[in-house]
Amino acid sequence: MEIWYSTSLGDGMTSGAVAGEIEEAFARASAAAENPSAMAVFTRPESEGRLHCEVIAYFSPASREVATAFDAEPCARPARTGLSLLAGDEHSWSVLFPENL
Repeated sequence: MEIWYSTSLGDGMTSGAVAGEIEEAFARASAAAENPSAMAVFTRPESEGRLHCEVIAYFSPASREVATAFDAEPCARPARTGLSLLAGDEHSWSVLFPENL
């Protein structure tokens, strides 16, 4: 089992700044790795019964370098439902979630 990573980007209103920083760091790391499809970052707003949602970023195993730069913690692979691709190639969906084809 490969290890995914996750970190909170804060609430939905303020998460954009951190998301932009992740996109920039990811672009550099991805280019250095020759843009592999297995390298991606996804986000999902999660509320877990709270009034305001918290945006969580999920880094694929190939994105470990970027994940550690943002203090992401190891986690299980997220369910695909509700995820949005923040950074990476569109082909990463089929590479990282092949059961959803």
